Amino acid sequence: MRIGEIAALVGVTSRAVRHYHHIGLLPEPARRANGYRAYIVRDAVLLARIRRLTEIGLSLDEVRDVLADDAGRELVEVLGELDADLARQEREIREQRRVLAALLDAPLTSEGPLSPGLAALLEGASVTGSPAAAKDREHLVLLDAAGGGAGAEVYAALRPLAEDPGVLALYERLDELAGAGADDPRIAPLAADLAAAVPDDVLAVIPQGEPAATGVGRALLDDYPPAQREVVRRVMETLAERVQGRTS
Repeated sequence: MRIGEIAALVGVTSRAVRHYHHIGLLPEPARRANGYRAYIVRDAVLLARIRRLTEIGLSLDEVRDVLADDAGRELVEVLGELDADLARQEREIREQRRVLAALLDAPLTSEGPLSPGLAALLEGASVTGSPAAAKDREHLVLLDAAGGGAGAEVYAALRPLAEDPGVLALYERLDELAGAGADDPRIAPLAADLAAAVPDDVLAVIPQGEPAATGVGRALLDDYPPAQREVVRRVMETLAERVQGRTS
């Protein structure tokens, strides 16, 4: 094979092959009488290995170390490992396509694409003009998009709460605290009522360690003004204690 042929076979550019030769990552093959490089199957396997290793995030120096460990191995063993790598890649692509298909099946909104679970939750939520409710919705969309959302099981458990008209009165009370200070006497009773409104069914499916005012939780808390932030902090603290009580 010539350089263009091996590059096309493996799915890289001829320039990349020349670069790998230049840095010593891919040994120079024997040359024909006319000066052209003559590549063999072993060269193609090695080049494919380099491509796979760089695709999974290894630096060229790290690739060099891996290839050094491969140097004494039989070709059939290297081919077997390469085949396993490709099989893993196929599974990842199938999973990505499955998620994409689910997203395409879900209702498309200005907030989307949303996961099917969150789309169903938001679609069934009681209609309200509450700014606090809108902020909750934004936070759910953010967590869902970032892959840190609660997941379909939690979304399903939240649906009765989202559809409960009584929750709107709690949002209205939270809205009234938008300009209040962190010592407002309305904070404690509202936090207690909000926490009490969260059913045990939701806590039963919350991932281990949530809710917690750490990491993303802290960032979301900072999105609220002082009095509302204190309400949400207390609710998260109370729910965390309830989760701990269920698991201890």
